[in-house]
Amino acid sequence: MAETRVSGSARDQSDTGGATPERRGPETLPSLPIALLPIVLTLGLLALQLFYYGDFTPHIPLICGLAITGLLGVLRGMDWMDIREGVFHVIHVSMPSLAVLIVVGMIIGVWIASGTVPTLIYYGLTLLNPSIFLAAAMILCAVVSLSLGTSWGTVGTIGLALMGIGAGFGIPAYWTAGAVVSGAFFGDKISPLSDTTNLAPAVTGVTVFDHIQNMLPTTIPAMLIALTVYLVAGYALIEPADVALGAIEQITTNLDQQFHIGLIPLLPALLVMGLALMRKPPLPSLFAGVLAGGLVAIFLQGAGLHDVFTFAQSGFSIETGVADIDSLLNSGGIQSMMWTISLMLIALGFGGALERTGCLEAIIMAIISRVKSFAAVQSASIGTAFATNMVAGDPYISIALPGRMFAPLYRGMGYSTLNLSRAVEEGGTLMSPLIPWNAGGAFVISALGLGIMSGNLENLLYIPLAIACWTAPLIGIFYAVTGLFSPRASEEERRLWEKTDEDVLDLKDHDLADAQNA
Repeated sequence: MAETRVSGSARDQSDTGGATPERRGPETLPSLPIALLPIVLTLGLLALQLFYYGDFTPHIPLICGLAITGLLGVLRGMDWMDIREGVFHVIHVSMPSLAVLIVVGMIIGVWIASGTVPTLIYYGLTLLNPSIFLAAAMILCAVVSLSLGTSWGTVGTIGLALMGIGAGFGIPAYWTAGAVVSGAFFGDKISPLSDTTNLAPAVTGVTVFDHIQNMLPTTIPAMLIALTVYLVAGYALIEPADVALGAIEQITTNLDQQFHIGLIPLLPALLVMGLALMRKPPLPSLFAGVLAGGLVAIFLQGAGLHDVFTFAQSGFSIETGVADIDSLLNSGGIQSMMWTISLMLIALGFGGALERTGCLEAIIMAIISRVKSFAAVQSASIGTAFATNMVAGDPYISIALPGRMFAPLYRGMGYSTLNLSRAVEEGGTLMSPLIPWNAGGAFVISALGLGIMSGNLENLLYIPLAIACWTAPLIGIFYAVTGLFSPRASEEERRLWEKTDEDVLDLKDHDLADAQNA
């Protein structure tokens, strides 16, 4: 999602179940009502803030939820320092994602100053057919995300330019954002360079490419459904006669006057794409795009070095006298990401507290004890990954924790854990941008300039319009009910399970002998 390789942090998650080290404190998990209590209270506070007060700042309700969870743990006999360790461990695991947020903020500001984003908007308005724009936007984002292995990098670069093109065509921002999110997160989902695409098979014991192949039966239909909807919507929403050609000409003329438009401004984007295709690490590749954009801004657009520093820190700013141009280009910078970063830190801390106190485990165990059929297990795996996304705010926990805990059920039923890796990927990766206070959703809202935190709640319609993201889990549940594309465990996979069980028993015997000798 953010990082595109299985980094040390991702391995930490697969080793520990995706979050905190072994929980210390009470021997037993909390009861289901106690485990649900901090989650229900927090969701109630969120609902009060969002819907009663009309204030889209979920930070304080989530802080209250963290405090409630910590108090619950202390009342159950846990040490506060242990709970705090769980909070900061999850934040530590997700630091690569926060680093990507910072670099993407820099890249947005610098790429606008370098003319990269204005050039993409200029040629998009000039060459694209408005009626097929939404479908083209989804496909373009899917291709770029598949190549880069990062949905966040795609949203923050190509996605931002597409938002500008959509605005020029008069398309509502939520439609464009829905298409961008559909393409970007689906490309991430099946990219072998993506961290979540590596994490899901790692915690379920399957190979990356088997995992990707098993996701195609849900990926392809979901993409085709989304493509059809965007094509129909494009022709229904936009008639060629309705396109404000005068407004488009005004935007392109103004862009041409303010920036040098051409091939050279596209070099930073081409550099990042080239490094991605060479499978270079994503964070240095994106930062190379910042440096290249800064050089183009200085030598082609006439910016000074201090100007570039300002664009990277505070974002690009311009006053052209044309409101559409100004709203498109006054964006970016590290500071533009601070709202999202602070939200992520709080949401991750809340998720860490829930896991360290055993609340998440208690809820998942309650679900596991009630599911009997394969269809119920598969549906529960998807639903648990989605619910963990909602309450923990972190797509990594939503993949790793259910992936670890549901695996024995699949093995007991004789089904391949490929079914589980697909379930947690769809409930985790794909659903994360649809939850506004989740790391993925908060990033989308900030990077695409949807203005939701300023009260523009209409743009929350991007959530149902990110069609590919929510149709894939539904298709997966349909397959589970019908038995289609639901592979049984192969003999090789069964032998691997037995070997793993033997290794675990040997390890336990070895540890016991060491303890007796001590």
